[in-house]
Amino acid sequence: MKRFALIGTGGYIAPRHLKAIKDTGNELVVAMDINDSVGIMDMHFPESEFFTEFEDFAAYVEDEALKGNKLDYISICSPNYLHAPQMKFALKNGIDVICEKPLVLSSKEIDILKLYEEKYGAKVNSILQLRLHPSIIALREKVMNSPSDEVFEVELTYMTSRGKWYLKSWKGVDEKSGGVATNVGVHFFDMLHFIFGDITFNEVHYKDEQTVAGYLEYERARVKWFLSIDANNLPENAIQGEKKTYRSIIIGDEELEFSGGFTDLHTQSYENVLAGKGYGLEENRTAIETVEGIREQTVVSNPEHYHPLMSKLI
Repeated sequence: MKRFALIGTGGYIAPRHLKAIKDTGNELVVAMDINDSVGIMDMHFPESEFFTEFEDFAAYVEDEALKGNKLDYISICSPNYLHAPQMKFALKNGIDVICEKPLVLSSKEIDILKLYEEKYGAKVNSILQLRLHPSIIALREKVMNSPSDEVFEVELTYMTSRGKWYLKSWKGVDEKSGGVATNVGVHFFDMLHFIFGDITFNEVHYKDEQTVAGYLEYERARVKWFLSIDANNLPENAIQGEKKTYRSIIIGDEELEFSGGFTDLHTQSYENVLAGKGYGLEENRTAIETVEGIREQTVVSNPEHYHPLMSKLI
C-alpha cells in the first residue's frame, strides 16, 4: 500500500484521482485545497488529514517524513500555474508526482523539472489518459501499419460551453491557465502527436478569450482544428447536458468514435505509474511546445488551411 497526498481536492478532476487511489488499493494520507468544499473525500478517505493552506500541508508532509512516515506520491490537480512549483516541492522531498495536464505552461519548466528529478531522485508522472483509450490506440496502430508516405487529412473540433464564471476564474487568465488551447486542448494536441508523430508546422488562424483555431502539420497528418468554450459556436447536434459539448475528429472521410470509454482511464493511468510505466516529462514536451507556440504566435490569414467553422468567425 502506497501513501498518497492530493493537492486540489476540491477541483473538477479530483474525484477521478480519489477513485484511482482507492481502486489501486492505496491510502490517501493528506489532502489540500484552498477551498473547503471537499465532502467528496468522505466517499473514499474520511480519515485523511486536510489543510486549506499550502504551508500547513507542507509542514505536515515534512514532519511526517521526519517521523519515518514519508509519502510515496503527491497527486496534483491544482490550477495549471501551480503545477510546476508544487511538483518542485514534491521532488525536493524525494516524493514522486502524478500531475494532471497540462503538466506545465512552458517547455523551459520541463527542463528545470528534469534537473530536480536528477538532483533529488524522484520522478514526475503525468496523466495523458487519451493515450490509453482503445479507439485512439487502434487509430495509432492503423496509422503505423499504413504506407509510410501516407499523410492523413484530419479535422479536430472540440467545443464545451462555459458560463460567465469561466473568464472570471483563473481559467480566464492566460498567465495562469495558458488560455483555451492549453486549458481545454492540450490533451488533444498530445493525442495528435501520439498518433501522427512529430509536429512540423503550426499556424494560428483565430484567437480570443473563448475560441482558438488553426492548422498543424505532423509527420503523418495535416490537421485543421477548432477549440471553443463559446456556446454560440455549438452546432445543433451538440450533446445536451450539464454543459453542452461537441467533440469530433474526422480522419479522411471517417469519424473517430471515442465518446465513451473514459470512465476508468485515470485508474489505468495510476496502475501504469505504480508499475513503473507512467508517462514522464519528455512525453509531455511536444504538446506543451505546441500550445506554447499557439499562445505566442501572431494570427495569420490562410483560407486554404481554415477549419470549416472559421466561417462562423470571419
